[in-house]
Amino acid sequence: MHQVHHAVLASVHPAHVEGEICRADALEGRHGLGSELDAMWSYVGKKANPRWLWHAIDPHTGTGLAYGFGRRQDDVFLRLKALLEPCGITRFSTDGWGAYERHMEPEQHAVGKQHTQTIESKHIHLRTRIKRLVRRTSCLSKTERMHDLVIGLFVNRYGFGRLI
Repeated sequence: MHQVHHAVLASVHPAHVEGEICRADALEGRHGLGSELDAMWSYVGKKANPRWLWHAIDPHTGTGLAYGFGRRQDDVFLRLKALLEPCGITRFSTDGWGAYERHMEPEQHAVGKQHTQTIESKHIHLRTRIKRLVRRTSCLSKTERMHDLVIGLFVNRYGFGRLI
């Protein structure tokens, strides 16, 4: 099981990326340079023990790029950002949570729900398919390890297209 989509990573290796000057609106439309990031809340055992799925997708294809688990804290976001560095992403679309603004340059960061529609629809899909992500449910994970394993396997299978 991997936390990075290696097939996508192999297709956008930084050594093979060429730079050129273009308008910002043209840059946003280029495939492979942008990413939508978001965190999705769930819990392990009881609601007092929240567990966040942090993930990034390609906004043009909906393909998962990387994911991670943890609390809603800056260090967990920085781990996800480090997983994305080899992809050569230059533009990030997020909601307005403070960690994004603290750790991203303003010219690389687009804030607003209009920029995160694709990843928000992935949240609906995940909550529908994995009952332990539904907020009002009797299905829940008892340990963080099982929680991360079940969701990680699902993301690897349906987000990365890996048969596990």
